[in-house]
Amino acid sequence: MEKKTWKSHLWDWFKPFLFAMVLTIFFRNLIFLPMTIEGASMIPTFQQDDEIIVRTIYHINRFDLIVFKDDSDRIFVKRVIGLPNEKLSYQNDQLYVDDILTKEPFLANSFVDKASGTWTSDFTLEEITGQITIPEDEYFVLGDNRRSSNDSRYFGFIPATDIIGETRMIYYPFKRLSIVQ
Repeated sequence: MEKKTWKSHLWDWFKPFLFAMVLTIFFRNLIFLPMTIEGASMIPTFQQDDEIIVRTIYHINRFDLIVFKDDSDRIFVKRVIGLPNEKLSYQNDQLYVDDILTKEPFLANSFVDKASGTWTSDFTLEEITGQITIPEDEYFVLGDNRRSSNDSRYFGFIPATDIIGETRMIYYPFKRLSIVQ
């Protein structure tokens, strides 16, 4: 049996660290991206300076929280309200998708309850975008803080190609560490 040299022992110890570093870089930069929330448009779901994890591998469903870039490369976090080929409207603070009342359970919270008056103003998709349905491969998004959100009511549909990923987790500050819906 051959004796190992100090270099070979060092290499045996170094290999797991190298492997861990490569995996960390891979997951950190290609699958999970850390981001910081800026602004109040997603209160109460996200607060200013919350740090979130964004998954870059995703499938978009209604009410998912997505991260995307606009035309000027600003990054936004908003909630998907409308999917491709759907017709939507708000009437009396209620969401209608293809003329069917659709509940928004994430709005059942004390922040919205304490607000007086209408939370989401009445509109139809056609009134604000000029289109009856959401185009293929595009999405309609709103901030949870509807009264203070720059969203699809102002900048239109979000093309699937502009979506960076989906988020569901606040990891900092630690007192807010949570999975969000």
